[in-house]
Amino acid sequence: MAYQSLRLEYLQIPPVSRAYTTACVLTTAAVQLELITPFQLYFNPELIFKHFQIWRLITNFLFFGPVGFNFLFNMIFLYRYCRMLEEGSFRGRTADFVFMFLFGGFLMTLFGLFVSLVFLGQAFTIMLVYVWSRRNPYVRMNFFGLLNFQAPFLPWVLMGFSLLLGNSIIVDLLGIAVGHIYFFLEDIFPNQPGGIRILKTPSILRNIFDTPDEDPNYNPLPEERPGGFAWGEGQRLGG
Repeated sequence: MAYQSLRLEYLQIPPVSRAYTTACVLTTAAVQLELITPFQLYFNPELIFKHFQIWRLITNFLFFGPVGFNFLFNMIFLYRYCRMLEEGSFRGRTADFVFMFLFGGFLMTLFGLFVSLVFLGQAFTIMLVYVWSRRNPYVRMNFFGLLNFQAPFLPWVLMGFSLLLGNSIIVDLLGIAVGHIYFFLEDIFPNQPGGIRILKTPSILRNIFDTPDEDPNYNPLPEERPGGFAWGEGQRLGG
C-alpha cells in the first residue's frame, strides 16, 4: 500500500518537474554509487566544442554536489518552485514551460563561457524561484522563522544565505539575471506601449507537449505553502 501511494503521488507531479527532479536525483545517485564521476558531467567548453562531449550541456544542470545539506536544500527548492510554476502560471502550457527551460539553459550556457562555473543547476533553480516570485508578488514568505518578506525578495534572501554559508554568489546572480531577462521579455515588455512578444514557443514544442484535455483527477500542489518548510513558508496577503 505504501508503495502504491508513493507511486500515485509521484505520478501526480506534473511531467516537466517530475522529469527534471528525477534526473537530478538519479545523477547524484549515480555519482554516489561511483558509476560516474563529476568530471564526466561538468561544463567544459573545450571538451564540448572540440571533443564533442555534447552531453555536458545537459549534465552540468543535473548535478548539485554530493548528498548533504546543500543537495537537499537545492532539491527541495527545485521541486517546490518548479512544480508550482508548472501547476500555476504554466498550467496547460507545458510547451511554454519547456521553452522557458531551453531559453534559460541557453542563456546560462552562454554566460557560462565567460565565468568559471562548472555546474549550473543551482543557478537554474534560482531562475525558477525568481520567475515564480515575480509572478506571485503578494505572497508573504518566512525564512527559517527569522525573516518575513514578500515573495519578490526571496531570490535575494537565498543569495544572502549562500553568502553566509561561504558559497560564491556568482551562481545566484546568474540565476537572478537570467530569470529577470525571461520575466522582462515574457511578462513586462509585451505589455508596454509598442511592446511585442519576443519569446515565442516553437510550434514543434507545442505539437509535442501541449495536449487539449486536462486530467479531471489532477491534484495541483497548493501555493499557500510555497517553501514547503519553515525556510520558505508563505501565505497570500489578505488570505
